[in-house]
Amino acid sequence: MDKSKLKEVCWGIIGVGNVCEVKSAPAMKLVPNSKLVAVMRRDEAKVKDYAARHQVSKWYTDANSLINDPEVNAIYIATPPNAHGTLARLVAKTGKPVYVEKPMARSYQECLEMITACRETETSLYVAYYRRALPHFVKIKELIQGGVIGAIRTVHIDIKQELDSHIIANTEENWRVNPEIAGGGYFYDLASHQMDLMDFLLGPIIDASGFSTNQADMYEAEDLVSGVFKFESGVIGSGNWCFTTAECSKIDQTIIYGSKGHIKFETFGKGEFELFTDQVGMQHFEFEMPKHIQYNLIENVVNSILGKEKAISTGETAARANWVLEKIIK
Repeated sequence: MDKSKLKEVCWGIIGVGNVCEVKSAPAMKLVPNSKLVAVMRRDEAKVKDYAARHQVSKWYTDANSLINDPEVNAIYIATPPNAHGTLARLVAKTGKPVYVEKPMARSYQECLEMITACRETETSLYVAYYRRALPHFVKIKELIQGGVIGAIRTVHIDIKQELDSHIIANTEENWRVNPEIAGGGYFYDLASHQMDLMDFLLGPIIDASGFSTNQADMYEAEDLVSGVFKFESGVIGSGNWCFTTAECSKIDQTIIYGSKGHIKFETFGKGEFELFTDQVGMQHFEFEMPKHIQYNLIENVVNSILGKEKAISTGETAARANWVLEKIIK
């Protein structure tokens, strides 16, 4: 596939489930020089329904048929993580750019295998860590790099959620707490975003460790995790994740502390954050979020495929998140 001649990205999606209803797929029809031409799901009735509702002209029940469709020149893998590696390797053989849902895979080793397969065929590999492109996180990075809170000292992540939290996705089959499918539990589903965001804001993490357990015995995966991690820069961070607390105990808070102040934000909340400095006190920042939450990142991916922009979320950056998750729970 000669990517240098591409003028438009024509997407095919494997696995049109919940994430493709609002968060991602509709953006592929709105981003300039991008369109959605084919979708795939094993359930024929459901894929036909999706195609009809979203005005997609072609649908398939077989992944290989979509991957090899000559009209499709880029593939979005929106399946659960257990299928990411196999499907990415199949796409790599065609040389078509591939955009994979997060977490990138069930394990760091699977991530490395995906990266190797894509490198061997010079296939571009992107991962859907869309918070890297959201305006409030871009602004936080700008403030950090501008020295507004001084030299970064430490960061703390705190997540407490009850079992029926709005953060935790409700699906027909709750594969997010099945390690065979997801790699872990809600920690993998949610903390993967946070560890990638830490990488984006503060640079690579070079060491991590922690403890994990299943206290409530509601499912197979871990439901309580505590970890520490060290950045290449020397900054040290910590985190605590519990998914079986009381509703009144809910919290989604990350605080980045510097020598001149700190920044406090929610990972999964609105497009806002608070900046505290000794000189000014508290300042509140609020940004409008895109209707389709992945729009900004998909725009970056499309521009990268067309050679107009550098990619901000690649296989290499995403694999680092998996590495940290494994170090903390294993």
